[in-house]
Amino acid sequence: MQNHFELFGLQPAFSVDETALERCYREIQARVHPDRFAHAGAAERRASLQWTTRVNEAYRSLKNPVQRASHILALHGVDVAFETNTAMPAAFLGQQMELREALENAVHAKDLKSLDALQKSIARDKQALEAKLAQRIDADKDYRAAAGLVRELQFLEKLEAEIDGAYEVIE
Repeated sequence: MQNHFELFGLQPAFSVDETALERCYREIQARVHPDRFAHAGAAERRASLQWTTRVNEAYRSLKNPVQRASHILALHGVDVAFETNTAMPAAFLGQQMELREALENAVHAKDLKSLDALQKSIARDKQALEAKLAQRIDADKDYRAAAGLVRELQFLEKLEAEIDGAYEVIE
């Protein structure tokens, strides 16, 4: 597996230095962007396009906490198994059911105040989960335990996207 962190000269860690990531991304893009190779031969243009695609993919992956954590776990031989491992703690699943019901009720009632509260709650939950992931991955090096947290974070990201969609439905 290609290491996205190496591409940007960063240490593999969940707590990534976003400023350094952004700076490295821009520096690499300035060197490989297809516009720089507009008058070059076909092979050079193709290589530039491939590099640009790779750099963009790696950058998007490291910017997203779920993808970044999944990448780190894969580097350590741990498959998050989003599709095959649906086992989640009962308390977490119960909370998800309650949150989805609250979302449904807010949409049905066209209640923006409830949507705002739900969005803030999800943001807090995501922040707490990201802190746990940083602890499990960066400090404890407990990649197996981190896999469950990554799946939980993915649930929250999906719910957050549904909330964003609900705003559009109500407005």
